[in-house]
Amino acid sequence: MPGLPTTPRGAATSRRILDAAAEEFAARGIAGARIDRIIAAARTNKAQLYGYFGSKDGLFDAVVADRADRLVDAIPFDATDLPGWAVAMYDETLRNPQLVRLMTWLRLERRPEGRLSDDSPRDALKLKIITEAQAAGRIRQCDPFDLFALVFNMALAWSAASGGHTATPGDPEADHERRRALLRESVQRVVAP
Repeated sequence: MPGLPTTPRGAATSRRILDAAAEEFAARGIAGARIDRIIAAARTNKAQLYGYFGSKDGLFDAVVADRADRLVDAIPFDATDLPGWAVAMYDETLRNPQLVRLMTWLRLERRPEGRLSDDSPRDALKLKIITEAQAAGRIRQCDPFDLFALVFNMALAWSAASGGHTATPGDPEADHERRRALLRESVQRVVAP
């Protein structure tokens, strides 16, 4: 049974594995990722990787959870300012596109339909916050998950998952400002009561 590291050195090794695996999985997906490349980049061995994460699938799940936690920590969810939250998501996924790439691989290789993630406490909290904002008349009445999914995907319109155009940090700042303004206005219109 895999276990979390209990020492600072073990925690550092686990962090190196997660970071190396995030790079590998984001670039190559679950099927294309190679444990040998991950352990070489993490400067560790298979025994430690499997001891901490159990399997390649367990490692992928841990990487997705880790990157999702980082995103949540960087961009707290705020149903009272969904336009601002969407713009912050645009900026964060521009700076750190790994989670979007990982979610794309998750959709392609594991969950081709339905919700991408199971009902996690984090997702349940977002839906609760939306429901409360709806009850207070601050945002439109509709299915809370559908509203969240729409706003989230609007924020990802120019991300690595985009079917139209993937923005990069190297794009002219005027392009980013134009997209932020359009995103803010569009989300405001969508969520208005």
